[in-house]
Amino acid sequence: MSTFQYTSAKDALSVLKSDHNVFIQTAAAAPQQLVKAMIDCSDRVSNVSIYHLHTEGIGSYASAQYKGIFNTHCFFIGANMRKAVHEGHADYIPAFISEIPSFFRNNIIPLDVALIHVSPPDQHGYCSLGVSVDIALSAIENAKHIIAQVNPNMPRTHGKGMIHVSQFTAMVWAEDPIPETNLGEPNEVELKIADHVAGLVENGATLQMGIGKIPNAVLSKLTHHKQLGIHSEMFSDGIIDLIEKGIITGELKKKHPHKIITGFAFGTRKLYDYIDDNPLFEFHDAAYVNDASVIKQNPKVTAINSAIEIDLTGQVCADSIGTNLYSGVGGQMDFMRGAALSKGGKPIIALPSVTKRGESKIASTLKLGSGVVTTRAHVHYVVTEYGIAYLFGKNMKERIKDLINIAHPDHRERLSKEAFDLWKVNIGS
Repeated sequence: MSTFQYTSAKDALSVLKSDHNVFIQTAAAAPQQLVKAMIDCSDRVSNVSIYHLHTEGIGSYASAQYKGIFNTHCFFIGANMRKAVHEGHADYIPAFISEIPSFFRNNIIPLDVALIHVSPPDQHGYCSLGVSVDIALSAIENAKHIIAQVNPNMPRTHGKGMIHVSQFTAMVWAEDPIPETNLGEPNEVELKIADHVAGLVENGATLQMGIGKIPNAVLSKLTHHKQLGIHSEMFSDGIIDLIEKGIITGELKKKHPHKIITGFAFGTRKLYDYIDDNPLFEFHDAAYVNDASVIKQNPKVTAINSAIEIDLTGQVCADSIGTNLYSGVGGQMDFMRGAALSKGGKPIIALPSVTKRGESKIASTLKLGSGVVTTRAHVHYVVTEYGIAYLFGKNMKERIKDLINIAHPDHRERLSKEAFDLWKVNIGS
């Protein structure tokens, strides 16, 4: 620490001016001390626009208290932003993750300040972007000022996330714990879904999965598979066991064989320690990781994604509950398309048949205002705890029948009636 020049977070944020555009790094890499210092600037700045994907930790800059001071724009709506978005104090920019870096690189969104969170510099002065390279790399390439929170708790990761201290406007030392997520054990429904999905995963497949109980449950069901690979926009703790058992090897991948390729990671401290200085893992720019033309080069790409709701024709809503914006487009379509183009690939939408309130997630029509993230033309496999519906190449009547067959039994009669009323589809014929 002593060989490099550090300053206070307050002094580091002195470069922030009114009308600036600010980037905050993703998920567990959101630099909490710098975010606090930015909020403390509220008495001297106005009309500051903030851009980020999902972030962990502080989100109060998007509250009503800072209206006109900070204008928050989310590419993905995390838990700390939902209330602000719902109340109109923050906004949402729909975008494929693969295309967000182009917003910065093509000056569609010019950046004045990037707030990032890095590992300590090595003997040559290079820091790592740690658990988040994703859209952060394009941000630091294009921001006028890069302010780094330097943290010995941030794992040093391999790949494209190295940045030299000479590029920093200021460095702030902080020893904050990296935010963690512990999803707990999957329930019976999630395990049944996982069984169906695992049955679709072939030996030698290249996997993409998000974060959640279903992806982790699927990974727990792959203990008898062989020669699996990972190319995913993100991952969590679930992969560790399969690596240590020799199931995830990456040996059959065409792109980056024997490597796990990702944009970011979010899990427990066990995961962060596991990826620290581990050359098995490479963190890359989202414009590369999520590029369908890159994804498709690997064999048997099996993309496992979830949804909020799916209608009987196969339209997938994954970013809203009706008009209520909930998450984001994310990388679902990037990988659904990449998997579809991969030789032997399988794009999969996996979801419980009902919500916690017992409402069917398979609906005759999507709720008014719902966003279609994956179109009916892109859907291949839909999986619930009641089975698998393969929709690719199916006509509307076939799709409707197949989806009703994997809906919750309590809702099948109603869905069948609605299918007849709307499309004159007789499920019994």
